[in-house]
Amino acid sequence: DKLKDLLELLPENDLPEDLKSKHCKRCVVVGSGGILHGSELGHLLNQFDIVIRLNDAPVQDYTDHVGNKTTIRMTYPEGAPLSEHEYPPESLFVAVLFKRVDFNWLQAMVKNETL
Repeated sequence: DKLKDLLELLPENDLPEDLKSKHCKRCVVVGSGGILHGSELGHLLNQFDIVIRLNDAPVQDYTDHVGNKTTIRMTYPEGAPLSEHEYPPESLFVAVLFKRVDFNWLQAMVKNETL
């Protein structure tokens, strides 16, 4: 019931048009483990059609190593980046919810409440 009530609060949305029209020929998933630090692969990662970043993998100050393109950011609420710079307006944020507290977090976000 809580999930049903919460879904009713959300606007009905689809993927952004630019994502729907992309043919995902080359995609890359960038995690938050730090393995790319020092790699200087940022220019290569930026060439992918879709760049999916996980959790709080930072981009700012690490672009030489991890690139600066973010198409989709997927995270659990507790793994969400704290910096507003990690949410470029042209990217899609995907919250991965699976625990009851995650749904409480989403409700607080939608209703602009303190959690």
